[in-house]
Amino acid sequence: MSVNRLRILMVTSELVPLAKVGGLGDMVSALAAELDRQGHDVRVVLPRYYSLDRADFERIEGPLGVPLGLGEEWCAVIATELAGSGVKVYALDHEGLFGRDGVYGTRAEPAFPDNVRRFAMLCRGALQVCKMLDWTPDVVHAHDWPAALAPVYLYTVEAQGPFERTGSLLTLHNLGHQGLFGERDFVHTGLPLGSLEGSGFRSGRDNINLLVAGALHADVLTTVSPTYAREIQTPAHGEGMDGLLRRRSGDLFGVLNGIDYEVWNPETDPLIPATFSVDDLSGKAAVKSALQEELGLEVTADVPLVGMVTRLVRQKGITELCAPAFGSLFSICRDMALQVVILGTGEAWLEKELQTLAAVLPNLRVVLKFDDRLAHLIEGGSDFFLMPSRYEPCGLSQMYALRYGTLPIVRRTGGLADTVESYDEETGAGTGFVFDELTPLSIYNSVGWAVWAWYNRKQHLAEMRRRGMELRFSWETSARRYAELYQWAKDRRIGQTMRIW
Repeated sequence: MSVNRLRILMVTSELVPLAKVGGLGDMVSALAAELDRQGHDVRVVLPRYYSLDRADFERIEGPLGVPLGLGEEWCAVIATELAGSGVKVYALDHEGLFGRDGVYGTRAEPAFPDNVRRFAMLCRGALQVCKMLDWTPDVVHAHDWPAALAPVYLYTVEAQGPFERTGSLLTLHNLGHQGLFGERDFVHTGLPLGSLEGSGFRSGRDNINLLVAGALHADVLTTVSPTYAREIQTPAHGEGMDGLLRRRSGDLFGVLNGIDYEVWNPETDPLIPATFSVDDLSGKAAVKSALQEELGLEVTADVPLVGMVTRLVRQKGITELCAPAFGSLFSICRDMALQVVILGTGEAWLEKELQTLAAVLPNLRVVLKFDDRLAHLIEGGSDFFLMPSRYEPCGLSQMYALRYGTLPIVRRTGGLADTVESYDEETGAGTGFVFDELTPLSIYNSVGWAVWAWYNRKQHLAEMRRRGMELRFSWETSARRYAELYQWAKDRRIGQTMRIW
């Protein structure tokens, strides 16, 4: 498909390095920067959270009025550029809605009670920013449920006027989070009451679902890996949206995320104590030693080190690791000659279970915080990287691990299935160890398989490590695919009126 230079508006709740909770922020930042390099005009709108220093932004003329359900809200608009690119970033500065700790909530309050109002402000405000700038996008790219109202507004209250030829694309980053709220919050959207029944908002008897409404209105839908795009059309992974997504299967595309090879490069990484390459792995041994020493493990090259950098939540398979059953993390550390390092935060009970295990297992270390430097150290210094995910829309950590010569041990799901080729004991082919069943015993056996190969198939592991380090999951290819989908969304919108699929 021929693609012209496009004006692209991204609406997002996260953007690295300004705001990050999960992989969404990494994806938006990397994709926006690559589209800019390919010649497109990319603008991003997100909230000005409490953590963002206004001194790092330029004040834009305003204030900006944003129509919402209980009247017009007013905010300032401040601007900056995404580092290393020409991407313009605009932050909506509304102290009452965004001037607080947390993006979606806090540890004490995981979801703010006014999140519908907050993210309605983001979506409608993003369109108001375009009007203020006298800049009309060819396409609006909305990211997950916090931005899902943007395509709804385009086809309802903004159907006429400057956006009547603007297409929309909604990326479903993780169907485990859909923006499910009580019906009473619908008033904050500013949409006509009839939209509650006619625009796909209702979910069950007394709830609304922002992601479903966005998925019904967007011209094009994407996910962050081809396998996840297929999985979410099934009851097992569709989280109640599988019927809708099957109906829209012709408009649903899986585009695999890439990674930033400037940030994740063992040859130049300033966050690890020694650099290394596919042709000279001596530095990797030094990184492993540094990791062991920092965390108080025995400093030795003679046992394999298994790393994890993860959110401590059910999705990531942590409940199976902590289960009181044979095959759990306790059994792995007790029965196998290995070391295990886990970095992450999450549900309080899982954090407590891991702390308890670490207190009795001398070969297990658990660090309960987010630490970018330590994450690089674990990716670079581990021999294996464990990701036993229940589902994984894309996953980035396994791609980082491959680049650093750390062989993934992963469950065959979503982006893990798309990026890791399972080991063949006969030929030595593959780039990691892949299993199917999510049970403590399956995880135990898969880790045991990798440990067996460590002690018995050194040459195979060396070949796999080289193969993995030479792989490239480039944003260049993915961004070109997104540009094609943007063009398609724009072309579909021309001449259309509001519709429900």
